[in-house]
Amino acid sequence: MAMKKIGKRILIAIGALLVLVFSIGLILAYLPTKSKTNHVGITPEKAAILRKNFVGAHNQFTTSDGETLFLRRWNPDSIEPAKKDIAVLIFHGITAYSGPYDMAGKPLSAGGYTTFGLDYRGHGLSDGNRGDSPGKERWIADLAESVRYVKSLGYPKVIVLGHSLGVASAICAADTVPDEISGLVLLSGAYEGKKGVSKPPTFYEKAKIFASSIFRPSYPAAEYYREGMTVTKDSLFNFRYTLRFLTMLNVKELRLPKTLNIPVLVGVGDKDELFSINKVKEFYNLVPGNKKEFLVMKNTTHAKIPVESWNQVVAWLDKTLPLYQ
Repeated sequence: MAMKKIGKRILIAIGALLVLVFSIGLILAYLPTKSKTNHVGITPEKAAILRKNFVGAHNQFTTSDGETLFLRRWNPDSIEPAKKDIAVLIFHGITAYSGPYDMAGKPLSAGGYTTFGLDYRGHGLSDGNRGDSPGKERWIADLAESVRYVKSLGYPKVIVLGHSLGVASAICAADTVPDEISGLVLLSGAYEGKKGVSKPPTFYEKAKIFASSIFRPSYPAAEYYREGMTVTKDSLFNFRYTLRFLTMLNVKELRLPKTLNIPVLVGVGDKDELFSINKVKEFYNLVPGNKKEFLVMKNTTHAKIPVESWNQVVAWLDKTLPLYQ
């Protein structure tokens, strides 16, 4: 009898503990958090309205699961016959969307290359919960489908240009549809960043993010922030992400297919705050094939790439042009 009472008390204690943990988690998940960026984004509904009213050159396509993804477009004033079948497809960095890549689209198109910039799902003018993705498989499918869509527009040779997070995106696309990609430009990315650039979240912040990932996984509870970073007022940027978005890719495990032998340019700015030249060179050394080149861009930070550096990319594209014929 005494053992039964003890067992009952233990079960009650465990039950009470579970209720307490559940309650604390629920409170943490819904407790408001003071923003470090004070950035105000948009809703998916607002993105759809802005997309509908967008008047610049663009395209959009419907993914295999029914979402609309937006592609900004930069057209050359004139196209040389040797470049008419080539398109450059830009995969943007974290927090961004295709708009800021005017810095790339303008010089690339001025160099004669039709250029597209994808807004990832949940970013910019594309559909999707802001700063979120259903998962790795869907994310990669979006990338592969964007490559195929650009090809369907009459550009049989697609060169993917990835910047920062876009480098990981480009690797995923090349690993999934290697025969659909004719070249890669991989800028400002590596397997390991500089130490001490960002402060790790506090235990309380981690607990809130984890609790949100359980009780409301589609809520972007994690804020992207580092000391000294410039926070734009552009509402199409994202500075908040879901935990499932931030953890869906293990960047250090990403590799290009060993059989891949297409032109690849790997570049980094000499003033990049996030990645050292040595770490980007280590990444470059793992790129397969014998058609690769390494570029250090002068007076270039992680996010601010001057026109002179983009002109170097254009020069590389021109130099490797015979390989795309």
